[in-house]
Amino acid sequence: MNLTRRKTLTLIGGGTILAATAAAGYDVTRLPNDALRPWEAAGGYDDPRMRALSWAILSPNPHNRQPWQVDLSQSDTAILYVDTARLLPETDPFNRQITVGLGCFLEVMRMAALEDGLAVTFELFPEGSDPDALDARPVAVCRFAPTQDGRDPLFAQVPHRRSNKEPYDLTRPVPSDALQRIAQAPRHHAMGFTSDTDRVARMRAQSLEALRIEFATERTLRESVDLFRIGHREVNANPDGIDFTGPMFESMRMTRLFTREASMNPDGIVYSSADAAFAENMNSAMAHLWYVTPDNSRATQIRAGQDWVRINLAATAEGLDLQPLSQALQEYQEMAAMYAEVHADLAPEGGTVQMWARVGYGPDVPVSPRWPLEEKIVR
Repeated sequence: MNLTRRKTLTLIGGGTILAATAAAGYDVTRLPNDALRPWEAAGGYDDPRMRALSWAILSPNPHNRQPWQVDLSQSDTAILYVDTARLLPETDPFNRQITVGLGCFLEVMRMAALEDGLAVTFELFPEGSDPDALDARPVAVCRFAPTQDGRDPLFAQVPHRRSNKEPYDLTRPVPSDALQRIAQAPRHHAMGFTSDTDRVARMRAQSLEALRIEFATERTLRESVDLFRIGHREVNANPDGIDFTGPMFESMRMTRLFTREASMNPDGIVYSSADAAFAENMNSAMAHLWYVTPDNSRATQIRAGQDWVRINLAATAEGLDLQPLSQALQEYQEMAAMYAEVHADLAPEGGTVQMWARVGYGPDVPVSPRWPLEEKIVR
C-alpha cells in the first residue's frame, strides 16, 4: 500500500493540525536526519566493495524493507543474503517482489563498481533456491575484478531516482519518444509501454481497484500499517517501512489524528481520506509501463530487478516520475481475479508481469530513509 502523503494531509482535520503545528513549533519541523544520512554517505568508503554497496542500498525495494545482508569476509567478494525477518508474507507470499528488489540492489552495485574500474560477476543462488520462499541460503556470490569496460551512464541518476507517490500533472502528456528511449534500458527482457488515452484509462481503473482490494483485505492492510513509521523519531529508530514525516504528520501524530489503529478502521476518516488519495494518484497516470518475463524462476526475478532499476534510472534521466503498481501483481487469493485480468492485458501470450508502473510528471519528493550500510554487513 502506498499512501499519498500530501493529499492525505489535506483531507484530514486541517484546523486541528494547524493549531498543533503552531503550538508545537520546534518538534514538528524536525526531519529524520539520521535516516537520510546514507544518501550523503554514498561513495565515501575506502573499500571499493563498500563504495559499491553504499550506492546499492539506495535501490528501490518493496515497502522499503531493505532486506539485504552482505558478507564481505572473502577478499574481492560480496555474498548477498536476504534477511528473512524482512519479508512480506501477506502481500508477497512467494517473495517474488522481494527477489526483484534484490535484483535492483545487485544492478546498482554493479554500476557503482564500474565507476572504480571493477566488473562484478554474479553467481546466483549457488546453493539452490525454493520457488515458494526465500531462505537462509545465499542469493548471489558477487566477485569484483578489474575491467576495461566503461562506466554505465545510468549510474549518474542513482542519487536522483525516486518512487514518486504523488499526483502527476494532468496537463503534461508523456512524450512517446521518451518512453521509447526508456525501453532501451533493460538488458534481459523487453519493456512494454503505452500513453494511449483509452488504454491508460483502463489501467487507471485497474490500479485503483487493486489498491482498494489490498486496502479492504484486513491482513494485507495490517501488513502495511504495521510498517508505518510516523514522525521523525520513529523513522530514525527504524528507517525502513512506510515513512510519514514533516510538520503535518508530526502534528497529526501529536494530536492522534493519524495512528496505526485509526488506519485500520474502515469507517474512519484516515481510511476514507486514504482512498480519496489513492484515486487522485491512480487517475493522474499519464502513461504506463510494464515488464514481462517468459518464466518466473528465482534467477529470472533477479534479472527482472536488474532491468527494473535501469528502467527507473532511464525515466529519471528523461525527467519523468514513476510509481510501481505492485498490488495487482500480488499472488494472494483476494487479488486473483485482478491478477488474471492484468496478466491477460499485459502478457496475452503468457509469462509473468514482474513490474508495472504509472508514469508522469510529479512534484519534487524527498529521498526515502535508509539503514546505514554498516547495519547490513554480516558474517
